[in-house]
Amino acid sequence: MSDEGSRIEIEEVGAVAPPPKARVEDAVEAAAERPRDYLSGFLAEKPVPLSGGEPGGALYEGVIDALKEIFDPEIPVNIYDLGLIYGVDIADSHAVVTMTLTTPHCPVAESMPGEVELRVGAVPGIGSAEVNLVWDPPWDPQKMSDEAKLELGML
Repeated sequence: MSDEGSRIEIEEVGAVAPPPKARVEDAVEAAAERPRDYLSGFLAEKPVPLSGGEPGGALYEGVIDALKEIFDPEIPVNIYDLGLIYGVDIADSHAVVTMTLTTPHCPVAESMPGEVELRVGAVPGIGSAEVNLVWDPPWDPQKMSDEAKLELGML
């Protein structure tokens, strides 16, 4: 390999022209192109109040609190932090909870969905509750919250 291909040519420069300075006139011209009240419509709009059934709403949070009171009998962590709850949908005071269990052979496979239905149905504002037990996607320890992992010594 020859040194000719890897040579770096150096050019010495006596002076460099300074960059142009910002002028107030330039900023005034740019601001004149934009309407002065470009945020007025956005700032005047009031937030839409929550109905309660969506995340952050009182009813939704009440259902989540009820789910956090149900513990897996073999693991000292509630089923919500354990990652067994895949979804909570609330419409017209009807709650649908989509959940799984740690394994299909879990000893509480028959009783846990019924307990979830009873606890969620007892939340004020919920008229009826339904539980959908699913196995896809399968549960794995990565679905647990950090609090649950800490409780179980996994962090």
